[in-house]
Amino acid sequence: MYNGIENITICDHPLLKHKVSILRNKNTGTNEFRTIVEEIAMLIGYEALRDLELEEVPVETPLETAMCPTITGKKPAVVPILRAGLGMVDGVLKLMPAAKIGHIGLYRDEETFEPREYYCKLPEPIDQRKIFVVDPMLATGGSAIAAIDFIKQHGGKDITFMCVIAAPEGVEKLHKAHPDVKIFIGNLDRGLNEKAYILPGLGDAGDRIFGTK
Repeated sequence: MYNGIENITICDHPLLKHKVSILRNKNTGTNEFRTIVEEIAMLIGYEALRDLELEEVPVETPLETAMCPTITGKKPAVVPILRAGLGMVDGVLKLMPAAKIGHIGLYRDEETFEPREYYCKLPEPIDQRKIFVVDPMLATGGSAIAAIDFIKQHGGKDITFMCVIAAPEGVEKLHKAHPDVKIFIGNLDRGLNEKAYILPGLGDAGDRIFGTK
């Protein structure tokens, strides 16, 4: 919970905190960085999926028939915000392999810091799916808000946002714009600098995941 808001969860597992510290290290190489982002996504996903619906179904064990819980309800969709969000997809898919995948492409205007859309493709019917939007970093909140705006415009309703690190400014802005969206955060950082980068942060997540500059 963040500032008493139930829809915002800051994950506190020691393993997750340790892995975020490895990501911060400027000497962590591309392959290790990519692997750890995937692992963190799985740890955050474990918390974000806690409210999945269950139903009892008969299962034949070696000894008898038992009523056992299985996941039911809305089918999931994972929607990464391109390009850095791609680094979290496999981690979430390890928890729910049957999930469909959408993509939303945004880039940040370096002068205004506002997001610009260049691609949006969502699995149908999106209005009947439990949607998980993933992006390693929640800085100003602009990209996350824009992505969720697009999803809602296509009919999406049940939306959860997941990120590795976040700045308080972005968390508050996203919650204000979309108070119905659940937010799961790996680590809440100190804030933003004058260029709207998260401090202490971990650099540009996309560049570090894909080995580009």
